[in-house]
Amino acid sequence: MEGGVLVIGEASAHPPMLVMARESRAMTQADVAEAMTKILDGEGNVSQGYVSKAEAGRLAVTGDRLALYARALRYPPHLLCLDADIEGAGVGLIHHRKKASLTTTSLRTIHAQLNLVRLQLHNLLRAVEKPPAVLFEHIDVDDYDTAEDAAQTLRARWGLPRGPIESVVGAIESAGGLVLRRSLAGRELDAVSQWPTGERPIFVLNTHASADRQRFTLSHELGHVVMHVVPNGSQEQQADQFASEFLLPARDIGPHLRADIDLDRLYELKKIWRVSMAALLRRAHTLGAVSDWRYRQLNIELSTLGYRTTEPQVSPRETPVLVPALIGHLQQVQHLTVADLARLAGLHEDEFSDSFLMELGTP
Repeated sequence: MEGGVLVIGEASAHPPMLVMARESRAMTQADVAEAMTKILDGEGNVSQGYVSKAEAGRLAVTGDRLALYARALRYPPHLLCLDADIEGAGVGLIHHRKKASLTTTSLRTIHAQLNLVRLQLHNLLRAVEKPPAVLFEHIDVDDYDTAEDAAQTLRARWGLPRGPIESVVGAIESAGGLVLRRSLAGRELDAVSQWPTGERPIFVLNTHASADRQRFTLSHELGHVVMHVVPNGSQEQQADQFASEFLLPARDIGPHLRADIDLDRLYELKKIWRVSMAALLRRAHTLGAVSDWRYRQLNIELSTLGYRTTEPQVSPRETPVLVPALIGHLQQVQHLTVADLARLAGLHEDEFSDSFLMELGTP
């Protein structure tokens, strides 16, 4: 008996990995059973009850049935046989800014996608001879040491100059964090992050997210992984405070925020600081540069002009380079083929290429 299932001299699926793989595809147990039955093409029938028993570890999924299961989930069979905890894809503390419209089912899909990304990166990094150093560390926040203090501390430890940060993605990657872009179950979630114990912080940006919000969203997630080892009731507010100070330090942005600030001024500041006009207005209000009345008035103007949805002068997206560089190293220096890399990542070659090689410009 291994991992709760009976193994008889051959590879057997690991039940938690069956669940994770299914949820990453946004499939129900009935969907998996239907997909398996369709593949059998009249030569057999698979019930939802079978899938339920397999996921519960009440029967072994081996041999031809393992191959069938893998085809239904569109993953290589060996992925389903991995132990999620041992392979670095077990459940850990996951951070995100959840919107009210995000369903529990979508959230489970996103969590499964993140944990599989974690597994993929874990296995790819193990193949790198000298992976980059990790310069992340936890910073405690309490009644005396605030989220703003944490942002100032991190900027100092990372040697970031005063004023606008040239690239938030670049700062995170220089510190050894891993940033990727993926499609995350629609538009309800801009990003998700995780710092597994003993591994690297991972940040996944939704490809559907607004470019204007990307830097603030990523800084928000950075605040989570740095400050929040365990969840607390104030963590979303703290992450916003961290992001505001990290991107718009009070001593640097303060002199540029005035009581008579208007949309034209916010537009000019946006081009310099590369955050949304709404974020700049919120910062001006937080720092006491504009009154409550003026803050409400300008927010009404933003809404009337449709700037809540799309602002003028859309900021350019920052592009992750560390993961593509690591994959390029594995290809060019260690001579791993796409097939080798796909196997390490637990993906078929076409999906690996779509997920990891497009940013390299590799066909």
